[in-house]
Amino acid sequence: MERHDAYAVLRLRDFRLFISYRFFITVAIQMQSLIVGWQMYELTRDPLALGLIGLAEAIPFMAVALYSGHVADRYNRKQIIAWFSFLFLLGTIFLLVLSRAELLASLSMGLLPIYLVVALTGIVRAFLYPSAVALMAQLVPRHLYTNSSTWNSTVWHVAAISGPAIGGLVYGFFNVHVAYLTVILFVVIALTLLLFVKRTPAPQDQPDEKILQRLVSGLRFVFRNQVLLGTMSLDMFAVLFGGAVAMLPIFAGEILFVGPQGLGFLRAAPMAGAVIMSFILAYRPPAERAGKWLLVAVAGFGISIILFAVSRNFYLSLFLLLLSGLFDNISVIIRATALQLITPDEMRGRVAAVNSIFIGSSNELGSFESGVAARLMGLVPSVVFGGSMTLVIVGIIARKAPLLRRLNLRALK
Repeated sequence: MERHDAYAVLRLRDFRLFISYRFFITVAIQMQSLIVGWQMYELTRDPLALGLIGLAEAIPFMAVALYSGHVADRYNRKQIIAWFSFLFLLGTIFLLVLSRAELLASLSMGLLPIYLVVALTGIVRAFLYPSAVALMAQLVPRHLYTNSSTWNSTVWHVAAISGPAIGGLVYGFFNVHVAYLTVILFVVIALTLLLFVKRTPAPQDQPDEKILQRLVSGLRFVFRNQVLLGTMSLDMFAVLFGGAVAMLPIFAGEILFVGPQGLGFLRAAPMAGAVIMSFILAYRPPAERAGKWLLVAVAGFGISIILFAVSRNFYLSLFLLLLSGLFDNISVIIRATALQLITPDEMRGRVAAVNSIFIGSSNELGSFESGVAARLMGLVPSVVFGGSMTLVIVGIIARKAPLLRRLNLRALK
């Protein structure tokens, strides 16, 4: 039997450069998210205002997501990533300018400029995701897709740990201006690394296919495949109802009393759990019983969120959030591997865009749902409700998607 090489994909130079770019851009995006969230909390003390941050990002994200997939399947993916990373940089510079309290107070639009930059970030993320997924598949041979998904997830989650932790510490020990300057530094490093990734050809175009047909084809491909539709739906509803990230500033400020420094660690805890699971799965990749592991993992995520909601101890809350990330990353790796193995190269951008609508937008819509639910039900009951709904969704999809229950990733290779 051939020995599994857990580090095979890391021996590829361009893959190393690409995931290094993803590390620094993810640190920057996560930092900016935390900084904006805490800044908004300090300005308003309103859970609905925090939820509106998610809505402000989700609406433009979903509005352009299908088109971004079409772009990723028609034009050079590296160039798309470079231009939209630069656009994110410009948005952060604008937030730095707005962070001057006297300037923000002088604007008659109130907090609207901050929400507009958040909306710009949603557009950036919509274009980055499908292009990044498709480019990674071009840099890696097919037999290493599972290995690349695992290490890509590992690096992303390490960055997602580092971003909130750095953002919270810099904001807490220095100020909001230094925090935004740090974000700018990370984006510049990311763009520099991306320059050294080899130029890959644009996908083969189909000139006879109209743009509307191309946009719809990605949706049709997903909705006709029970495995892809099941994995995307499961993660979408789990994150939509079970996410507590948007409310973490309130947990940190009013329940656990740990301030912005503690908020950074709370935001980082799920990512720490995800990194731990990534290293486990690098050596023991989910293969023959992937579908069953996926369902168990999402149920574990929901239970962790319920227990977090009722915790009043900072360290217990950290541990429960770590568990939630550990469970969540199992589903992330299984879904990413299935998407790469099932989707043909000329459709990777469009299918990844559909996936981003299911998964990426659910984070922001989940933030809005959390804000509304917290306003109507109270903070703790709303998070308990969300975790309970996650368990309900697992039961429904387990019953309605038998092909997902029997998913065997090894058989797809």
